[in-house]
Amino acid sequence: MRAIPTVCVAALAAGLLLLPKSAAAQSQPDAGALQQQIDQLKKEFGERIAALEAKLAEAQVAPQAPAPPPEPVSPTQAPAAQGAKFFNPDTAVIGNFLGAAGHNEVNPLPAFEMRESEVSFQAVVDPYARADFFIAFGQEGVELEEGFATFTELPGDLQLKVGKMRAAFGKVNTLHTHVVPWADRPLVINNLLGGEEGISDAGVSVARLIPIGNVFFEATGQVFKGDAAGGELYQSSKPGDVSYVGHLRGYFDVTESTNLDFGASYSQGHNAAGIVDDIDVGRFTTQLFGVNATFRWRPLTRAIYHQFVARSEYIRSHRDQANGLQKADGFFASADYQFARRWWIGGRIDQSDHADEASLLDRGQSFLLTFMPSEFSQLRGQYRRTAYGHGPTAHEFLMQFQFAIGAHGAHPF
Repeated sequence: MRAIPTVCVAALAAGLLLLPKSAAAQSQPDAGALQQQIDQLKKEFGERIAALEAKLAEAQVAPQAPAPPPEPVSPTQAPAAQGAKFFNPDTAVIGNFLGAAGHNEVNPLPAFEMRESEVSFQAVVDPYARADFFIAFGQEGVELEEGFATFTELPGDLQLKVGKMRAAFGKVNTLHTHVVPWADRPLVINNLLGGEEGISDAGVSVARLIPIGNVFFEATGQVFKGDAAGGELYQSSKPGDVSYVGHLRGYFDVTESTNLDFGASYSQGHNAAGIVDDIDVGRFTTQLFGVNATFRWRPLTRAIYHQFVARSEYIRSHRDQANGLQKADGFFASADYQFARRWWIGGRIDQSDHADEASLLDRGQSFLLTFMPSEFSQLRGQYRRTAYGHGPTAHEFLMQFQFAIGAHGAHPF
């Protein structure tokens, strides 16, 4: 190699400089001695250089050893923040702001109100159950809207819920306020089911999914404490005054883009018509019958731009009271169309008797426009006309703004 002669010449020069001065002063050096020293230096430095070049060649050819994998971190060694998140439930807050303008002498609304703020806590309890809690903060205070545990690993493909929950009666009664597709609830829900609270009580629910061909049925049976809608619908005066709910729901896909959801419901419980000064002087009950249907169209190729939803629900009430049996009924029908990625337009018609005075009939019409910047917020405007059976016709404009933060689990479809 070319590097060896150069190094040898440098070593030879260094050796000559280090010779004793007496030897350098000699007029005629010994040629044999000098040659012997040169050969010795060549041998010594040549062997060292060859060894270094061999090591360099090995380092260039041999593959680099991979870095050892990081040692796994046990849960006990995880950072404190990660451990805290692991054991905390998913938490979310949803705000529901409502403004109203117009004229309504029967049921006036404030100009502005923070209608409801819902806080949710949802998590898996263990491999056999999960828990869901929804706490509502409103103008009248704080209440537990729902709080129940769901057991999914039961024999016979049964699903069990225990706690306070919204009853599986119809469709709108099962919806939280922020999920309702309008700024208000239909007249039939207010007049026959007690309004926003509806049938919501502490109890036990058992459900089972029954697929038959291409149609999926779900049968649900529920038993509640017997109080609903603050006593306007059901009220119990002793532990045995429980209320019952039965619901059969069906679902099937008509095409790849359309589906139909339908159901039938029944409920029975004691009402407050016979309770005077907290004493039940009569044994009066209320029975409810209902049917509902929802049709959805959502094309697969344009799902984020266009869809159509039509809803309808009919409810009949049989209420025993001191002046006789009151038979009242009512319905609503609505349609909503998404005409752009963030825009919806819709309408609804309402009609309902009053549960305690069936001769009074209310009628209403609504038109809506909704803007949804994202799945976490929406702004809705609604014009509502209501012809009350016991008062002047009301004309109102409702403005609703909703926003959400946190991880909020999906509500039942």
